[in-house]
Amino acid sequence: MARTKPSAAKNTPSAAVKAAIAAKRAAPGKAETRYETIAVDVRESVALVVLSRPDVHNAFNATLIAELTRALRKLDRDAAIRAVVLLGEGRSFCAGADLNWMKEMAGYGAAENLADANALATMLKTLHRLSKPTIARVHGSAFGGGAGLVACCDIAFAAQDATFSFSEAKLGLIPATIAPYVVEAIGARYARRYFLSAERFTAAEAFRIGLVHDIYPLDELDAGINEFLGSLLLAGPQAQDESKALIRAVRSGPIDDVLIADTAARIARIRGSNEGKEGVAAFLGKRSPAWVPHSLRKR
Repeated sequence: MARTKPSAAKNTPSAAVKAAIAAKRAAPGKAETRYETIAVDVRESVALVVLSRPDVHNAFNATLIAELTRALRKLDRDAAIRAVVLLGEGRSFCAGADLNWMKEMAGYGAAENLADANALATMLKTLHRLSKPTIARVHGSAFGGGAGLVACCDIAFAAQDATFSFSEAKLGLIPATIAPYVVEAIGARYARRYFLSAERFTAAEAFRIGLVHDIYPLDELDAGINEFLGSLLLAGPQAQDESKALIRAVRSGPIDDVLIADTAARIARIRGSNEGKEGVAAFLGKRSPAWVPHSLRKR
C-alpha cells in the first residue's frame, strides 16, 4: 500500500545526496571519476547516481546523457555494486530535455538528429538492462525523459510532492525513445491517455497506474528506500540478474512449449550454479548466504 501521510518536508537534498554531490565536487584524486552533470557515490555496495544540474531541474543535455551512460556501464561491470539508486539534486528529479539543448537540436540535420536520438535510446537501454537492481528516487518534477527514467528503473519510489508528465506532445514531439519502457510499466491504455494529452499527474496517480511502486512523505522517502535496500541485499546478485532476464523473456511471448522449455532450462542452470548451491546450503544450514552483507547476516 502506498504511504500517503501528510508531510511538511521541503525539497532539500538528503544527507546521501549531499554526500554524492560533495564527492563530485571533490579535488582531483578524492573522487574516483569526475563528472560534470552527475555525481556518483558508493555506500558499501549501493551506488547513488545523482542527476546534478539543479539550476535546470536536472534536464537532459548531450553531456548528461553521455556521462550517465558511461557511469551506468562502469557500475554494471563492478561486481561489488549490488544496487543502483537514481535521484536528482535540488528541487526536481528530472524535467526532461534542456531548453538550450532543444534549441541546438532545432538546427540539426537528419543525420545529427538520428545520432542524438540514438545516444538517448542507448542510455535508456543501458539503465533498463542493468544487471543490478535499480531504484528511482523521485521528488519534484519528472517530466518527459525524466518520467522515462522512472519507467526504466526496476523499482520506483516517489515523494508525495512528485509530479509527472509525458509532455512531448505539447512541443509537437512524441515520447519515442522512452515509449517501450513506459508502455511496459503502465500499459497501452494509460499510455494512450497520457501520451496524447501530455497532462500532468500526481504521485498518487503514478502509483495507481503502476509507474511508481510506493509513495512517501518526502522526509520519509530515504528511510523507505533504505528499508527496501535491506531486502534487496538479502537476495542473490546472480539470481536478481537472471530474474530480470527471465522477465524480459516471458513478458510478451505466448505460453507455448518453447517458453516452458526455456523456463525449465533456466531454473536447472541456476540450481547448478555456485550461487544456487550456496543459497540452498545456507537455507538448509540455517545461516546467511555468503552474498549477504555482514551487517545483515543472521546472528
